[in-house]
Amino acid sequence: MRSGQFVSIMTFSALPPVFGEALAERGYETPTAVQAAVLEAEAAGRDLIVSAQTGSGKTVAFGIALTSDLAEALGDSAAAPLALIIAPTRELALQVSRELSWLYGKTGARITTCVGGMDASKERRALRSGAHIVVGTPGRLRDHLERGALDLSAIRAVVLDEADEMLDMGFREDLEELLDATPDGRRTLLFSATMPRPIVALAKRYQRDALRISTAGDDRGHGDIAFQAVTVSPSEIDAAAINLLRFHEAETAILFCATRDNVRRLHATLLERGFAAVALSGEHSQSERNQALQALRDRRARVCVATDVAARGIDLPSLSLVIHVEIPRDAETLQHRSGRTGRAGKKGTAVLIVPYPRRKRVESMLRGAKIKADWIDAPTPEAIRAQDRERLIADLLRPVEFDEEDRAIAQRLIAERSPEDIAAALVQAHRAAMPQPEELIENTPEARRAAQQESHRPGFEDVVWFRLDIGRRQNADPRWLLPLLCRRGHITRNEVGAIRIGPNETHFQVPSTIAGKFRSALERTAKEEGDEASVQIEPSNGPSDMGRRANSGRPNKPPRHHAKPRGSAPGAKRHGTAKDKPRGRKDRQS
Repeated sequence: MRSGQFVSIMTFSALPPVFGEALAERGYETPTAVQAAVLEAEAAGRDLIVSAQTGSGKTVAFGIALTSDLAEALGDSAAAPLALIIAPTRELALQVSRELSWLYGKTGARITTCVGGMDASKERRALRSGAHIVVGTPGRLRDHLERGALDLSAIRAVVLDEADEMLDMGFREDLEELLDATPDGRRTLLFSATMPRPIVALAKRYQRDALRISTAGDDRGHGDIAFQAVTVSPSEIDAAAINLLRFHEAETAILFCATRDNVRRLHATLLERGFAAVALSGEHSQSERNQALQALRDRRARVCVATDVAARGIDLPSLSLVIHVEIPRDAETLQHRSGRTGRAGKKGTAVLIVPYPRRKRVESMLRGAKIKADWIDAPTPEAIRAQDRERLIADLLRPVEFDEEDRAIAQRLIAERSPEDIAAALVQAHRAAMPQPEELIENTPEARRAAQQESHRPGFEDVVWFRLDIGRRQNADPRWLLPLLCRRGHITRNEVGAIRIGPNETHFQVPSTIAGKFRSALERTAKEEGDEASVQIEPSNGPSDMGRRANSGRPNKPPRHHAKPRGSAPGAKRHGTAKDKPRGRKDRQS
């Protein structure tokens, strides 16, 4: 395997002039590491396995790599496709198509895009009219293949972009059917940020003597991304996100959440605070997603709240800030999220918002990803106002051309008010358009201890703790625990206080005023049959009771109301853990 950093002393002079001109017009002077790697002589005409991080210029890299397969035929009229490029999501496929359109624009190449959510009949007509290059998502391409609209008999090269993501998303069967329909002598270029076993197996089956190239480097991170971690009280995550947005005032920012429900909630919060924000998650139609992305591109919106899956393939040149509102599930997700910024030599910032109790987990994740992050406090209102002053002065002193009408209004204002009053009014108008920063708990040991104690909502000053005999190891999750408690105890969501999930048990609060009614309802519903009735719910002494129970192995004194636990959370498979990840061949419909 070739690894390490390729020094970009190479130029694009080895390419046919038509491609060199297109690259020069887009501002490309020297190749990035991955582009330099595919231009080297030993990569010419060979199957490739390329490990390159998001934002490394890999789309242009495989576009360059395909020139040797396509250059001679591009002057001819399009018939059956010569190159097939497969990407995991609609957004990424559309982005690839846009990149190849300018790279191959001077050659007259015809590029057809086939993705879920678009008009399939139009795609079939485009395929029948002939295409040199077809770009698409696995499910839609397979549909066209099975309907006879996509002819892969003349394919000279296949590119699998973000192959690891496609396998994670359940597209292995689609990929295999597509690859099996291509000629044996074709080239296969496999681009993947990671190389898990399924990727290695796929490469072994469909590639011959592949050259392995890694440009990820030993640190696996992005040299143009500054990583920061902000510790906050668990109750102040949204407030910290608001202050980070206000402090940086990025041209474009993405905030990542774990679920579509949290995207919806945070998006509504930002709109309420006055931010120009859009949302991207699995619940949005393709039309809504296109509108949101266009709003970001033309600057009508500056903030995007998204899930991991919905944000794949998004390429926004103005994106300079990524905020991990909810902690990524692993180091790879951290890399993929953060890789939305710091592209093409531009600087970017990625900030993790870390609740105090989860700092150790995040430190471990950062070590695993070999990322050095600066641990900082969340921006205070005072720091934000200081930044606002500097930005405002810089904006107002920036050279501007005025027309006669502007000067006429200025003269009238000067006749009515002093210059100082006019300037103050201008400053006030600018400030009025800015969302107000949030007051946060001071990041001191005393404040952190206080924040980790129970914060009582109105009505929860006096509470009774209860315990369930399931925890994280049984997939306990508030998203389905709350409905269970409401059904079993005949209460509402607003009558459940703090929830503390341990390894094997969960504790939660109920106001003392309804504790008796809640306990009576539990006794009645204990007689029902089904998975939910097998969960034992009983009074407890609170979360501090977890350790004693784990050490003693003895139950609490209050009597149990329910049957022996089954050892796994009820409905865990039925309710799931609300992931935004498509499964199987969802690509066809969405």
